[in-house]
Order: sequence, then C-alpha cells, then structure tokens
Amino acid sequence: MAKIAERGRLIVGVDQNTYLFGFRNPATGQLEGFDIDIAREIARAIFGDPDRIQLRVVDASQRESVLQDGEVDLVVRTYSITCDRKQKVAFSTVYFNANQRVLTVKGSGIDSFPALSGRRVCAVSGTTSLRKLFELNPPPKVFSVATWTDCLLMLQQGQVDAISTDDVVLRGLAHQDPNVEVVGESVAVEPYGIGIKKENEDLVRFVNGVLEKILDDGTWRRLYEARLQELGSVPAPPEPRYEGSP
Repeated sequence: MAKIAERGRLIVGVDQNTYLFGFRNPATGQLEGFDIDIAREIARAIFGDPDRIQLRVVDASQRESVLQDGEVDLVVRTYSITCDRKQKVAFSTVYFNANQRVLTVKGSGIDSFPALSGRRVCAVSGTTSLRKLFELNPPPKVFSVATWTDCLLMLQQGQVDAISTDDVVLRGLAHQDPNVEVVGESVAVEPYGIGIKKENEDLVRFVNGVLEKILDDGTWRRLYEARLQELGSVPAPPEPRYEGSP
C-alpha cells in the first residue's frame, strides 16, 4: 500500500475484448466496463480520484504471471477464484457470480452443454471453461485462442460449432452478432475475485474493505445498472466471505 501511494497511481491488469466487463470503446478509444469501474472505485478509495489508475491490458493466460512478477498491483479481469489459482495468487472476496453456458449459431441444433460432446468448441487459454469441456465423454475438439473475440470470429466463419464460458462473456459476444444465441443451463458457477500478489496481505485487506463498502452503499448496484442491464434485473450482490470464515 505504501508503494502504491508513493507511486501516485494504481496499476491494474484488465481486459479489452470482453464487452460489458472490459472492452475498448471504439468511439473514444477508452477502456470501459464493469471490471474497469470496479478498479476505478479502488483507485478512488486510495487516492480520492478514480483516474489515478494505469490500466494494463493482459491476456487471460497472463493473469498469474503479471501479479507474481509485480507488473501490476491488481488483476480485475473476469477472474474466477479457484483452489489451483489460490496456490499462486491471493484473491479478494467475490464481487460477481457468473455461470458457464454455451454460445452457438441460431438453428445449430446445439441446445445444451452435453450437446457439445464430440463437437468443435472454442475457449480461451488459461480459463476455467476448459476443465468442464474436457469432462464431457466423448470430449469435444477444443480450440484454444487468446481472446473471446477470436472465438466469436471462428464461430462466425464456421471453424467451430460453439463457444463455452461464463454467461456474461457470452452475452457480450451475442450483443455483437444477432445470429448467435446463449443456450443451455449453467454447468458451473464462476465466482469473480480481484487477483493480488500472494504476499501483499495489506492490499488484500484494503481491497476487501472497498468491496464491502461498495456492496453495502449501493455503488455495486449503480455500476450494474450502468453496465450490465443487458443481463436482466439487478441480482442481489454477492455476500462477502473471507478466508477462515465458515
């Protein structure tokens, strides 16, 4: 925390290819989205100014390495909390819950996650979506790429039959192409947390305090209404849970 304060800005790893959560607005060239707004609220809490922030674009496969190498202070990038990842980095409490589903071309005949068995499916390298795909029997032929927009392009070009990942990511892709649709029931809950370098316990506590505040004071709801209305009515925000709590 002292190092961040002395530097005068917060450095945050974010996405630029996930509409709704972290994307580059083509009209302004600026990075926007729910995750970006959350990152700015943390900068506001530190400096009293949400613009005292440096946003660094990172791929999904880079999230652990940029934290471990100290290249960023935080990663706020649709970052699902898993036991494996917690061996490498620390996480804040959950600030959003997503669900893994399927995106496919309308009329494809794919209507559920089990229907992906033996099909061609796209997913991003380094994401938790891959694990559920490989559990199918027989497994699909999985194409791993760098970004979800790469997956959308492959789907549009007929190189894959479907995409499977978090529903919020899929709905952002569907917004860009009226010929695709999100189908099937949820096959996994994906709790999003903020990634932090493992030994930076003071920063973990601070970020948790900021999240608790914005969950309680209506800020989280306001950001949801501003960024995520396409997902439907505002859900109840996640209940804060901390390491060691039941």
